Amino acid sequence: MKAIVSTLTMLIFGVANLLAQDYLSFHYKSILVDTHNDILEQCLTKGYSFDEDLKGKTHSDLVRFKQGGVDWQLFSVWCDGLQKNPYQYANRMIDTVYAVAKRNNTAIKIVYNTKEALQAIKHHQMAAMFGVEGGHMIEDDINKIDSFYNRGVRYITLTWNNSNNWATSAMDETSGKNLQHKGLTDFGKQIVKHMNDIGMMVDVSHVGEQTFWDVMHTTTKPLIASHSSVYAICPVFRNLKDDQIKAIAQNGGVIQVNFFSGFIDSNYNKRKEVFEKKHQAELDSLLKINPEKYFADDYLFAKYADEVALMRAPFNLLIEHIDYIAKLVGVNYVGIGSDFDGIESPPQQLNDVTTYPLITKALLDKGYSKKDVRKILGENLIRVLKANENN
Repeated sequence: MKAIVSTLTMLIFGVANLLAQDYLSFHYKSILVDTHNDILEQCLTKGYSFDEDLKGKTHSDLVRFKQGGVDWQLFSVWCDGLQKNPYQYANRMIDTVYAVAKRNNTAIKIVYNTKEALQAIKHHQMAAMFGVEGGHMIEDDINKIDSFYNRGVRYITLTWNNSNNWATSAMDETSGKNLQHKGLTDFGKQIVKHMNDIGMMVDVSHVGEQTFWDVMHTTTKPLIASHSSVYAICPVFRNLKDDQIKAIAQNGGVIQVNFFSGFIDSNYNKRKEVFEKKHQAELDSLLKINPEKYFADDYLFAKYADEVALMRAPFNLLIEHIDYIAKLVGVNYVGIGSDFDGIESPPQQLNDVTTYPLITKALLDKGYSKKDVRKILGENLIRVLKANENN
């Protein structure tokens, strides 16, 4: 009897091990495209290089991208609205990737279209492109869009939290701020049309609702939301409402779901309020030094990491956002825009870029076919980029 039990136990463990290997094998054979990672901002502000071992310091580095099965990364090029010479600053960020790619040409390659990206992936190189997060970085000069394009920028997020002279942001449209205009100006519509013409994707993450609908009535090509989640599950200003999700699907675009706990868990802000009250004195002191709150958040979250870990959103909520979009408009219109290294709190279990296989496993466990999981991991984004390219 003991021998039978032992044999059955070995069989059960053997089957479980095979199943585990199956999802991992499938994950690494699929093409994973992430449209939003902020490691470049970490590099510039903290003096890092992402071809170094940054474990424990960041969510990402070159080795860990490989470990997580990231085949194609669109690196976020970001600065806030207070940055002097934002166009120059953006190019310094782009330079960072060019330098890393030159030093590690067997591991990463800057690419300029889907054909080059797929070729790089075939040769086991991570394909690298860029997304400029904030239209203020073109400094109201439409020619700078072409310059960005020539360096491998394949989307521009029309606004960050700050509005610019030609488009208003979700933060400003919902804050009650007295705006000189709302939505796209005529120049803003000209920018959208120009992006369509040259083959650069228009990104509506961060834009206000008026800007969103103005874009929808202007664009002639599919667009993206590079890192946005679902308002119906987590009603914050940065998330997309059902009518917006439906409009993106009708446009043939794709919504790349953001991992930030505050955008996927409606209770996160309540937990954060308790945390901030506990550390109010420090928070007030930090805000006197720098009124931009994300600097204070960075400091406090690093100092009280154990408390912060307990605030993170449950992992299953991220899967719910993906599932919600897929059920609302179809699996062809959802993907991944993690916002790693740009967020203070990723969901539980998703500690860094090495944990992407957990998403693949969760989607397969939820009943998604391998064909549909491949779409979510990257094929949907590739389809949209191809539709924007001028072949």
